[in-house]
Amino acid sequence: MKKLVLGALVLGFMSACNSDNLSNQNEESQNNLTASSPGAALRRGCASEEIRKNALQSSADLRQKYSELESRTEKFENDLKLGKVLSDGSVEIPVVVNVLYRTSSENLSDSRIAEQIAVLNADYAGSNSDAYKIPNEFQNVKAGDVKVKFRLANTVRKSTTKTSWSTNDAMKKASSGGIDATSPSNYLNIWVVGNMGQILGYATFPESAGLWNDGVVIAAPYFGKTGASSPFNLGRTATHEVGHYLNLRHIWGDANCGNDLVADTPTQTGANSGKPSYPLYNTCSGTQRSVMFMNYMDYVDDAAMFMFSAGQRSRMQSVVASSGARSGLRLY
Repeated sequence: MKKLVLGALVLGFMSACNSDNLSNQNEESQNNLTASSPGAALRRGCASEEIRKNALQSSADLRQKYSELESRTEKFENDLKLGKVLSDGSVEIPVVVNVLYRTSSENLSDSRIAEQIAVLNADYAGSNSDAYKIPNEFQNVKAGDVKVKFRLANTVRKSTTKTSWSTNDAMKKASSGGIDATSPSNYLNIWVVGNMGQILGYATFPESAGLWNDGVVIAAPYFGKTGASSPFNLGRTATHEVGHYLNLRHIWGDANCGNDLVADTPTQTGANSGKPSYPLYNTCSGTQRSVMFMNYMDYVDDAAMFMFSAGQRSRMQSVVASSGARSGLRLY
């Protein structure tokens, strides 16, 4: 069983960054090559964990908030075992979509934005049309309805001459050509930008709740479904990044056989990509079993991911609880 050791985790963030492992068969580390060579298949790229590590390294205040966040999360999980649940059963999160576009194709339509919100609601309710694919092995730990819903509150559009964006948060500041966040304590801000290279998206974690840069960024080709770029054309990039926003880590813990702080997700050697076939066996700590590659927090193609676990549901509910780091989302 995975154990939460806050001190060790914080020290881990302070140490050298672990590269994503793509080994699927054993515990041997391999370098994860995020940049693709000409003609290579596109792989999912998410910079959330690395950005978080850098932010924690440079801010003692953020490290303290991170430690408090994990302590509250652990307490909430223990309270659930005693029968304590969220008072209203669910939380509806208001969403502001900030569209920065250079071309007409980057200026995403209202219908495509609505489509993305619908994908989020289906995936987080466990009502996604491909949920039937969850293997029998994981049926008893599937999340079902996470009790987190999403409502589009506003769309803000701005034309730009920028041809590419990085993970430096420039899109989140009007002074650097972006769009300022709308009340980030009370709204989930999503910025949609034209091109971020191999990065499909990234997000801030709950210790950044209410800060000017709090929210999710997604490259336009991977937002929504209609007109999106295969194999990331089912809206699951947003599902993955909002998972980070609600305090989920990558399922492999960003280390070889790492810890994602969720007890019911099998430990795995590294990230998976493409469209694996179940069962996909890994060996960690001498135990071989199939990994949960179909989890939204892995790196597989959109069509290959279709579930959260019950443990992940608890972590997300903790964040939006009345005492949680993102309790402000209840106050719009």
